[in-house]
Amino acid sequence: MKTSNGERLRRQEPQLAGGVAYRYVESSALFAAGIEQDATAIQAIRGEGVRVCSALTFAEVRRALAVARDSGRLSQDQQRHGLTWLRRFERRCEVVDVSASVLARLGRPFPVEPVRSLDAIHLATIETLDEDPAAVAVVTRDRRIADNARAMGYLVE
Repeated sequence: MKTSNGERLRRQEPQLAGGVAYRYVESSALFAAGIEQDATAIQAIRGEGVRVCSALTFAEVRRALAVARDSGRLSQDQQRHGLTWLRRFERRCEVVDVSASVLARLGRPFPVEPVRSLDAIHLATIETLDEDPAAVAVVTRDRRIADNARAMGYLVE
């Protein structure tokens, strides 16, 4: 699997029995951790393994920040702080492009249907890691993604 900068995804061997090599961070969990300061989401994101996100994740969180600002849920300063935090997080994780292989996967069914297109992009991205599901933790707050990830054999946090 190659990341958005064309490099091969680096594998981190789990340090603990039952540990994971990769930690896929989905948009809902990233927003919960970075913007809402949800302690459970923060802890899950900080767990062991290489942090991996789809390029879609950052687009979705930037959009959520704009909507939250527009609706009055966040102040302009909070939005600016959130964007700064998001850019810092993006530099610290592996970003996987929404590639042709990810998009091709969307035409096949997922274990727990229906799955919305953007959720399907996350699930397809996780599959393109080409790893034993036991080596990947999926960090999400989205029930559809969580249900499908579990059905596909991934650990869900």
